[in-house]
Amino acid sequence: MLPITRRDEYLYSVPKFDLGKSDIKDFMNELKGFHDQFADCFERSESREHFLKYMAGQFSPLERKSIEPIALAVEDGNVRALQRFVSDAPWNEEKMIIKYRSFVNDDLGSPDGALIFDESGFVKKGQDSIGVAKQYCGTIGKVDNCQVGVFAGYVSEHGYALVNKRLFIPEKWFTEPYSDRRQKCKLPPETVFKTKPQLAVDMLNDLSQEKILPFKYVLADSIYGLSPEFISAAESLVDKTYLVSVASDTLCWLKRPMSVTKTYRWGGQTRSKTVLVDPTKSR
Repeated sequence: MLPITRRDEYLYSVPKFDLGKSDIKDFMNELKGFHDQFADCFERSESREHFLKYMAGQFSPLERKSIEPIALAVEDGNVRALQRFVSDAPWNEEKMIIKYRSFVNDDLGSPDGALIFDESGFVKKGQDSIGVAKQYCGTIGKVDNCQVGVFAGYVSEHGYALVNKRLFIPEKWFTEPYSDRRQKCKLPPETVFKTKPQLAVDMLNDLSQEKILPFKYVLADSIYGLSPEFISAAESLVDKTYLVSVASDTLCWLKRPMSVTKTYRWGGQTRSKTVLVDPTKSR
């Protein structure tokens, strides 16, 4: 349901939810047509068919949309075959995501578009999914056993869509006690710990360098607004404006202060730090 503030006198008209029986009846044909656009991203026809079944399951009214419920609900579904597809079947993800973003650009692209970065949590019952841990889950508003993903959305006057994602893997997953879990989950050995803002920076850089989606603005909440890495990445983009949330007690400079970098020795190592210079005092 839409809030009252979105129903009347809103800047952009809200599409009416007026689906009819014919729309629902033709949905599967539309889904198959969308699926066909990615046929060349798979090496085998069996994988393409499993992909369609998985997509259909995600659009189903199932309460739990994991592999087993989906396989049991879709026509000609097979639990083990669908599990093997999701776990082991190769597909060209880079080609797939480039195609998808091109579709988003065709329908929603605008020079005044915006990229939005935020995270979301997914409650999990078990302990073996990659990155699962006791952590804050925004979808339920409390700490629970869950996975957390960092997402990039695209919005313009024409609509909105998700355009990128990264799985946040807690730092403890890279410790020795978790080595068996990493191997069982087939976590690539070259994977390293990255904070949520660092994951957002990776996506921002990818989207800006790819140059498929036009955008003018970068939006994010305070987790990213308080990250020097994220701010630096946003500021490095020419002709882009970033709007981020910050904590109410954040101290800001109205004018960039003078600073110098000093080096010193500590514990047998050479270290450096940046200090502010008061221009009213002599050195």
